[in-house]
Amino acid sequence: MAYDEYLVDRIRITFKHKNVSFEEKKMMGGLCFMVNDKMCTGIIRNNLMARIDPEIYQEALKKKGCREMDFTKRPMIGYVYVEPESLDTEKDLEYWIQLCLDFNPKAKASKKRNKI
Repeated sequence: MAYDEYLVDRIRITFKHKNVSFEEKKMMGGLCFMVNDKMCTGIIRNNLMARIDPEIYQEALKKKGCREMDFTKRPMIGYVYVEPESLDTEKDLEYWIQLCLDFNPKAKASKKRNKI
């Protein structure tokens, strides 16, 4: 599955401007950005996937272009998709990236799987 390479570049630049160390991993048919070994944000098709604080989840859903992340056909609390038209400016993208970075220290890392 393809994803928006231009958005990938914009996210990389945003992280670099914020002096944030990150790692990129292909997963869920898209690209995820890991910060402190935890999923922080990513891209699925042309949508930004944002991992945000569940305490602000309902408020975030009221923002233009934001919707529940229903990758598994059920909403995942704390994860949202942001549509491309809501990421037109760098200020828009930076807003969502900052929400992800604000939650990252509180987020739980997924369990490491043993590779066979």
